[in-house]
Amino acid sequence: MRLDEQAAIVTGGASGLGAATAQRLAHAGCRVAVLDINQTAVESSAQRMGGVGIVCDVADAASAEAAVARARDAHGPARLLVNCAGIGTAGRIVGRDRPLPLAAFERVIRINLIGSFNLLRLAAADMSALDPMEDGERGVIINTASIAAYEGQVGQAAYAASKAGVVGMTLPAARELARVGIRVVTIAPGLFQTPMVEGLPAEAQRSLAEGIPFPQRLGAPEEYAALVEHIVANRFINGETIRLDGALRMPPR
Repeated sequence: MRLDEQAAIVTGGASGLGAATAQRLAHAGCRVAVLDINQTAVESSAQRMGGVGIVCDVADAASAEAAVARARDAHGPARLLVNCAGIGTAGRIVGRDRPLPLAAFERVIRINLIGSFNLLRLAAADMSALDPMEDGERGVIINTASIAAYEGQVGQAAYAASKAGVVGMTLPAARELARVGIRVVTIAPGLFQTPMVEGLPAEAQRSLAEGIPFPQRLGAPEEYAALVEHIVANRFINGETIRLDGALRMPPR
């Protein structure tokens, strides 16, 4: 699918992987709607790329429906959705003096997994009504998982479960939506230079980077965005989860 003049939605687009992706899509000629929970950040991000910024809680049905409707009003139905919204809250199943509160586990699942499905279902409904393009393609949906889906570390039970769920729904979603020409692909990033990592001390960041075989550094959000652009352009990529991790395999701790 060509990106020029296409309407696109990027969740979590106010920072990190989402902001880099939204910026790259805008540079490629897309009309980008940036969705994020932080109003100030989402408006600033959208202004930088000439898009529209929309406050959205991806885990809430009404909020997501309203956000997609606003994006549709601004740019028309989206042919591209990139789900980058997510949280990485850590917590051991059994802490020093009590089990992990169920609400903490549920929050991670709601934002990372249910939030991804929430936007997927809404975007797919809009895409399915569009006219087909080359090869009968109507749209592309790209979700964000994590290598934690495969090698979750101690303290990552909720995060790993949420990202494994994103991986698990990729193929059945691609199979179901194939009949209307919508591709569904997931990217599973490793360690990237995002606000989540930037909050760690410099020594901790260096230590993380040294564990990556090659290149021995943290991933750049622009590299994630570049893979998004390639997936959109390459129509034979479908129903797959692609690791983007410099050959990193996470240890237990």
